Amino acid sequence: MYVHNVTADAETFTCNAYLVEGDRTVLVDAGSMPGVVDVIADRVEDVDAVVLTHQHGDHIGQLDAVLEAYDPELLCYADHPRRTRELDDGDSLRIGDEEFEAVYSPGHADDHLAFVGDSTLFSGDVVVYNDGAFDDGSFGRTDMAGQSREREIESIRELLNRMPEGVEDMYAGHGDEFNGDVREVVERALERAERREPKYPDE
Repeated sequence: MYVHNVTADAETFTCNAYLVEGDRTVLVDAGSMPGVVDVIADRVEDVDAVVLTHQHGDHIGQLDAVLEAYDPELLCYADHPRRTRELDDGDSLRIGDEEFEAVYSPGHADDHLAFVGDSTLFSGDVVVYNDGAFDDGSFGRTDMAGQSREREIESIRELLNRMPEGVEDMYAGHGDEFNGDVREVVERALERAERREPKYPDE
């Protein structure tokens, strides 16, 4: 399975959007980078599905463009007018060559899902890596309306409980990709979240 960050060259604010090539070509989040459809087209001819971690603007800004270009299935937790499959906690889905379990993980967003496989984690914004606030294990912001640090902490704990041993690849919604002991990164994110200090103290 090959994972390519199709928003890596963005000059405007966006999430990391991952094109996963394999048995089932899937885009994990669409991002908000203009031209993302062209980046996808340089790599594949078709997209089977788009899977959303959540529906914040930086994750879905280019969703309509992707749906128009490829007419893929749309899988997500919260309602969306073009959703073809509702995902709930514990649902299974195939991304690339691997089976994943959807883990409901609110706190940063009420509709947040992470996707856990035997070797790979698509963490969305529940856990991120080298995001500018913390190196080597961080978490999505929880200081805006509708967000909750306490719920975020519960979600990170749940993610640890559901994540099998041996997960070595983490693709987060922001920051860098990580290859290594993903559990250690998630544990560090939990420790930092549990301190309950502001993630961005100057804002």
